[in-house]
Amino acid sequence: MIDRRTFLATAASTATLAAMGYLPAASAAQIRFGKRTAFSFDALVARAKDMASKAYQPPKRPPQEILDKIDYAAHGQIQFKPEYAVFADGPGQFPVTFFHLGRYFLSPVQMHVLTHDRTGLTAREIVYQDHYFNMPADSPAHQLPAGSGFAGFRFQESRTADQGKLDWKKNDWVAFLGASYFRAIGELYQYGLSARGVAIDVAEPERPEEFPNFTQFWFETPKDGADTVTVYALMDGPSISGAFRFDMTRKADVTMTVDAALFVRKDIARFGIAPLTSMYWYSEAQKTTAVDWRPEVHDSDGLAMWNRRGEYLWRALDNPPRTMASSFSGLNPRGFGLLQRDRNFDHYLDGVYYDRRPSLWVEPTNDWGEGAIQLIEIPTDDEIHDNIVAMWVPKAPATKGSSYRLGYKLYWSANEPFPPTLARCVATRLGNGGQPGNARPQGVRKFMVEFLGGGLATMPYGEKPELDLWTSRGSFSYIFAEPVPNGVAGHWRAQFDLTVDGADPVELRLALKHAGTVLSESWLYQYHPMPNQTR
Repeated sequence: MIDRRTFLATAASTATLAAMGYLPAASAAQIRFGKRTAFSFDALVARAKDMASKAYQPPKRPPQEILDKIDYAAHGQIQFKPEYAVFADGPGQFPVTFFHLGRYFLSPVQMHVLTHDRTGLTAREIVYQDHYFNMPADSPAHQLPAGSGFAGFRFQESRTADQGKLDWKKNDWVAFLGASYFRAIGELYQYGLSARGVAIDVAEPERPEEFPNFTQFWFETPKDGADTVTVYALMDGPSISGAFRFDMTRKADVTMTVDAALFVRKDIARFGIAPLTSMYWYSEAQKTTAVDWRPEVHDSDGLAMWNRRGEYLWRALDNPPRTMASSFSGLNPRGFGLLQRDRNFDHYLDGVYYDRRPSLWVEPTNDWGEGAIQLIEIPTDDEIHDNIVAMWVPKAPATKGSSYRLGYKLYWSANEPFPPTLARCVATRLGNGGQPGNARPQGVRKFMVEFLGGGLATMPYGEKPELDLWTSRGSFSYIFAEPVPNGVAGHWRAQFDLTVDGADPVELRLALKHAGTVLSESWLYQYHPMPNQTR
């Protein structure tokens, strides 16, 4: 699992090619390019298909002993020089800069620039040279062979914007780094959770998780004034190969239209499509006393789902005692996403701004068929580990020779792009069950679930919503709803006690109704009882 913290031509001939439109004008006299080759996305798809019919060949890497020396501290001292950025002087708004290889980013990734000529798209590789980077004189990176390659790339903010507000040389809005991981910021200017090309055998007890790599990228030369950039990628791994096209748009938030062609090389037990990866340590729901000084620590606090029946579901995240896999079956979902709904700084009190982390929503744009949204929750005792995965898993097995052509959109934003008109769940709180002033009984847990908005804001005075409750086992008591006493219209909390024996997980479901009308999205939760818990 990836740690979440961290061009051959002379100057004259290169400049000539740039003037003819064959190369970007930006940094053309500074970047070293390779030879020109023809490119098309159809040919890339055919190449990925052919690769899957052959034995997997691991990527060649620079000497391991040198990469090992580029540890976290050494890697942090290596910074790409803005003057070497592709498209630094145009065309387009967004320059491209690159990440360096190191102990945690071992596999070289080839980078190419695409330009249009008389025969179509032409690709030229960007040849790695260490002088593209600022690094200490004694950095072990100087020992790498010439042309070793890059680890990843990022698009910087607009070079034509007000640089006093957002200097492109210091700010980026999308980054691809490590295996097939990538992430973007939203309108709150903060990175958080990640997406990736595919997920292979996540949380399969008899099989190790596999992390295929994006091995090559191609950047289409943008047009001046455009707020969309196009990137193509080739992915390869022991079990799969694939070709991707990303059309990425930077406005107030970031949206990505993805076209993916995937080819299975060998059988996959759990095949995750459009996977999202996040971190959830603890929230207001429950936490061990003094585990950390901050009230909450998480990049996302829930999984939102919108099914074809028009039902909205909210599954509050958990840090379980053991790895758990939950499945939500259906046909071709309208969308799903890992969201950060809690935007109150006082709920985190941290300078890394968990309150600004983006939400990420997946919208299928073609027929995904039968399958299920699956949620994987992995125990963690720190914030440095991504321990949450949400993905679409097809019903049909991903066997050798299978292929998929998938279309979807990714929305990186502060809120979900298609919010329900119903009241939304905004908090899940757990405590000891029983009545105040009485002894707290063992095996009884109290739940306080808060909802906000929708029809709750227009509830007639004196009336209350009803709790539509369900549990996989156990019994309910002390059930009621009341407005949260903060003066905010439409802010209600539903309360109930759950009595349950044993330590097996309990699945819970709750919605608020009034006079037969559903007022809220459906709250889902997986509760893990702790034997003999009384405090």
